[in-house]
Amino acid sequence: MLAVLIAANLVYAFVSRRHRDKDYASIGIRIKTWWGMFFIFCLATLFTPAVSLVSLMILCFFALKEYFSMIRGTRKADRRLFLWAYLAIPVQFYWIYTGWYGMFIVFIPLYVFLVLPIPRLMGKGTFGFLRSVSSTQWGLMLMVFGLSHLAYFQFATPEFGGGLVLFLVVLTQLNDVIHTVVSLYFGKRKVVPTANPNLTWEGFVCALLATTGASLALAPYLTPFGPGAAAWFGVLLALAGFFGSLTVSVLKRDLLVGDEDKASTLKKSYLSQIDSLTYTAPVFFHVVRYFFDFM
Repeated sequence: MLAVLIAANLVYAFVSRRHRDKDYASIGIRIKTWWGMFFIFCLATLFTPAVSLVSLMILCFFALKEYFSMIRGTRKADRRLFLWAYLAIPVQFYWIYTGWYGMFIVFIPLYVFLVLPIPRLMGKGTFGFLRSVSSTQWGLMLMVFGLSHLAYFQFATPEFGGGLVLFLVVLTQLNDVIHTVVSLYFGKRKVVPTANPNLTWEGFVCALLATTGASLALAPYLTPFGPGAAAWFGVLLALAGFFGSLTVSVLKRDLLVGDEDKASTLKKSYLSQIDSLTYTAPVFFHVVRYFFDFM
């Protein structure tokens, strides 16, 4: 992985200087994110899985914080709601630490969903109630519940957990990069041009093929999957990553409409680098748990 990261840095430096007419900023930011992931993986492998648990909890906090910063017209009652949402993060990760799968899987979708409107009601305001509560719940589902599945692999299967997380993250990031690069050079037919002009059907097809091939190559070293399961998971992660990136792009477009300055700033945010993982992490986790006995 260290060799791959060094090679990626060299290729990025060479291509970005040679083709100054194209915007490679998102790829450069993503490579910096990879170095952070690599450092955390090393610490978790050498010392304790709790390192990755705490790191992912912090990541969820910053992702949720950036999501809340996109919500316009917040009032005092909304800020109280956001505080309660932040408090749900350590509780969710506590269930992971204790290995209580039943509570982990229902805490945010059920209990937080039912309790979250209470602080908004205490604000004695009815105007904008549905918008503020529903947007907060959406943020918790994607940025906390979805991403928290990454932390549970180590506790659900200590033997294969680290390899499965690495397998998932590498394929998701590879899928995003291939999609971006192919769309940049060869993309003609845009999927949703109003939300994300960087997503094209040509990029989707190439990313699907590349992710499936990488899954077949990496599965024997990182997972207990056979060739058939590896190919299937490659296709599944490519599809889930595509829909995750597309969903978050549309979500950001809806929240930031009319605020172009903030939209350009958030292109370099944490959220833009992990949008696909909000979908691939829970999908991969539950499919593996359902079909394989080792989880």
